[in-house]
Amino acid sequence: MNLTVKHTAKNRSQEPRIDFEELYIAVRQQEMRIYTDEQLQLLPDIDHIYFDEWKIRKRSSERLTEYLIKKHKSLKILEVGCGNGWLSAKLANIPNSHVTGLDINQVEIDQANRVFKKDNLAFIYDSFTDGTFESEQFDVIVFAASLQYFPSVINVMKQALAMLKKGGEVHVIDTPFYTPDETEKANERSLRYYASLGIPEMAEHYFHHSISEFWGFKYEILFDPTTIFNLIFKKDPFYWVCIRK
Repeated sequence: MNLTVKHTAKNRSQEPRIDFEELYIAVRQQEMRIYTDEQLQLLPDIDHIYFDEWKIRKRSSERLTEYLIKKHKSLKILEVGCGNGWLSAKLANIPNSHVTGLDINQVEIDQANRVFKKDNLAFIYDSFTDGTFESEQFDVIVFAASLQYFPSVINVMKQALAMLKKGGEVHVIDTPFYTPDETEKANERSLRYYASLGIPEMAEHYFHHSISEFWGFKYEILFDPTTIFNLIFKKDPFYWVCIRK
């Protein structure tokens, strides 16, 4: 049975959501991040202008996949902000996994459903809200390069934890974090960057978070890019944070 389904969104009429979706697609197009079906099938191994970024994302996805495989159990996985679905498709290769990719980007969700067809994989066009999955719960929830589009780490983590089974985990990867004294300059860079693309409104939807925002949660840093070893040998810029229920 193929788990690819059409999901009815509960708040598609909300104007801010529509604004964000349109702005996000416009930015992706300007950045040349809308991939063909053939390119998508190759990700993260692709000869592209973002080749170096994809090498980093390949390593982080492999670390996450290996970690989850070692659990040696059936896993119900949700990826929030899955975009074109390449990572969800990789996670669906984990034995006994059932993966759902969620995004409010209709263009890439349609592409993901078209390109990745696996019995244990579903892609849903909807926002991440308390009522999106009603009483459904997951073993693992993944935020890969998506947390920066949520204004509050505290709120979104509380929401994610409520969707986890007992002993479940939230994993945050491929996400920039800033120290408090870096935030103002980072905001200014984002304003200039989106203005240079001709889409300055997008800066209102991009948020600069700090690791300190995880304080109060039961979390562990599984990859720290600031250690001497990682600075010298790995050179991957993103933290890998695991929050446990």
